[in-house]
Amino acid sequence: MSITGGFLILFLLFHATMNLVAVFSPEGYNAICHFLGANWYALAASLILAGGFLIHILLSFALTLYNKKARGNQHYAKVVRPKEVLWASKNMLILGFIIVGFIGLHLWQFWAKMQLVEILGHHEVAIGGMLISPTDGASLIQYYFSNPCYSILYLVWFVALWYHLNHGFWSAFQTIGWNNQLWLPRLQCIGKLVATYICFAFALVVIVFYIKSIMCGGAC
Repeated sequence: MSITGGFLILFLLFHATMNLVAVFSPEGYNAICHFLGANWYALAASLILAGGFLIHILLSFALTLYNKKARGNQHYAKVVRPKEVLWASKNMLILGFIIVGFIGLHLWQFWAKMQLVEILGHHEVAIGGMLISPTDGASLIQYYFSNPCYSILYLVWFVALWYHLNHGFWSAFQTIGWNNQLWLPRLQCIGKLVATYICFAFALVVIVFYIKSIMCGGAC
């Protein structure tokens, strides 16, 4: 769980930084999308990413069942949660369900209309009554985030993601033993910074493109 989680955090750092490019230069973002299209290296990376994600999900269920079995049917009459036990640590599986659900939406809206289209050998994809290149990621972002419902849903997703990452970052180091009384507070601080950067970068793209659509009157 710790190793696959760390791997996924590295991917999210890259993905969030990549998406930020769209805010400042849609052309630059499309150039990145073209570079990361259906090329062999991008496909290999996608398969590795999918494998890591699948392993992370399966292990989360396995560990949840293991913990439940270890507790048995006996429950405390009163449960007192220490202050150092975070809410996120008790609800990582629930947060995971929310995140996985939105990943499905995200794959349908973006990956299925970009890399998958290229894999199938097509050179155009239809969105909103128009045909665009599967490497025109900026147009896809503008199309979906001009919709207030999608924009709000994604922002809710990023909140859940922040809690999941915030706890997952430092607990990963704790699990593999790379922490002590001196470093645990530091890792918790770094975890907050990493989670905040990732989610802020993603949220900024949504907010900027939604505001842009309002200013353009939906004609962007």
